[in-house]
Amino acid sequence: MTRAKPKDLPYRRGVGIVLLNPHGLVFVARRIDTPADAWQLPQGGIDKGEKPPTAAFRELEEETGTARAEILAQTRGWISYDLPADLVPRVWNGRFRGQKQKWFAMRFLGRDSDIDIATKNPEFDAWKWAPIDSLPEVIVAFKRALYVELVRQFKPLAEKVAAGGGET
Repeated sequence: MTRAKPKDLPYRRGVGIVLLNPHGLVFVARRIDTPADAWQLPQGGIDKGEKPPTAAFRELEEETGTARAEILAQTRGWISYDLPADLVPRVWNGRFRGQKQKWFAMRFLGRDSDIDIATKNPEFDAWKWAPIDSLPEVIVAFKRALYVELVRQFKPLAEKVAAGGGET
């Protein structure tokens, strides 16, 4: 059996959430399955027939234990990242080279006590609120460019939320 080269594989379609608290800080969580101190935002795949906003709320609830949020904005277009070549065979059964994602900025409408990362299938072992500018520093290296783009697109919105606004 011949394995496809990563560059010949398609991207997995997915969504991601930049969840903002009233201070304009972003929810980040530390992955259980990564030996490094790797933090990330809630994200995941889009199920067959599912629309991206629906997938975003589903993923938010699956990973944080709550969907108490509202969509404020979404990325212009889709943003993709490639997995490192050594991860391609081990992630998603080797069917994808990485992900192509639609990201949503959401305002968190709950309290910190509504967040429960001990979900049915937990992906995280810790979480915190962090300044949006810190995101590229805490993510795994292969997703860094994606997080730089998220900061570029959503930092003005995070600042607006922190100032008491946030309506788009």
